[in-house]
Amino acid sequence: MKGTKRMMDQFVKEDRFFLIAGPCALESEKNVMYLAEEISNICRKLQIEYCFKVSWDKANRTSAAKYRGPGITEGVRILKKARQELGVRVATDIHEPWQAEIIAEAADVIQIPAFLCRQTDLIKAAAETGKIINIKKAQFLSPEEMGNVIHKFEDCGNRNLMLCERGSSFGYNHLVVDMTGLVRMKRFGYPVVFDATHSVQISGGGADHGNSGKREYVPYLARAAMATGAADGIFMEVHDDPDRAKCDGSCMLHLNMLEGMLKQLIDLREIQNKYGYGVR
Repeated sequence: MKGTKRMMDQFVKEDRFFLIAGPCALESEKNVMYLAEEISNICRKLQIEYCFKVSWDKANRTSAAKYRGPGITEGVRILKKARQELGVRVATDIHEPWQAEIIAEAADVIQIPAFLCRQTDLIKAAAETGKIINIKKAQFLSPEEMGNVIHKFEDCGNRNLMLCERGSSFGYNHLVVDMTGLVRMKRFGYPVVFDATHSVQISGGGADHGNSGKREYVPYLARAAMATGAADGIFMEVHDDPDRAKCDGSCMLHLNMLEGMLKQLIDLREIQNKYGYGVR
């Protein structure tokens, strides 16, 4: 766990934000290697700490007929290759406790999906890997209720934790982001991440009852989150051809928009650093 703590300190910086980004689903080895390298190059140019994200299994798809991913064996192989050959950090999800130890071989950050953030056995298995764990706040929880999740995690002796905001249920399938939630979660003392792409998701709102989204609003939400002074990191799903993506294409940011958007976020962060209006 000490080694992971050192990595956390290198990854999370007080004076600048970090980025967790990549495609929603692991579509192919070629797609992973291309996007990981392209996004990494942009972040290196802008001096942003970066972690490549992709899901090897989309176990929570709205429809059972939709694409899920290549499975854990192939997923781990591809993630290891990206990590070794490109030198990128890797983040990916787990959905069941038995997956934690296997995924820890290929990931620097293990992510707990929002709908599963209260699953005690899942949190325990993830925490015991010693990895950095990014727990997404469920759409049905208040920021304060994440305190109970944190206690479960800390009981396992791991302090390498991030809390992620991805919007709250509003009415039926639309989400709304209460930006004060970032500030309220930040007061728990752990880094806070804002998920700018899942926050524009409309569950079950697409063709054949699949998900849809409003990716045109991603830049607005990302800028608003950065302006709070509470966001240590930004999570975004990014694709070079979102309209043809196998999962959540309508929510993902196009790769060609990423650099310009990150520059805007850097400018906002520099204003925070100048005036010191972070969370107190």
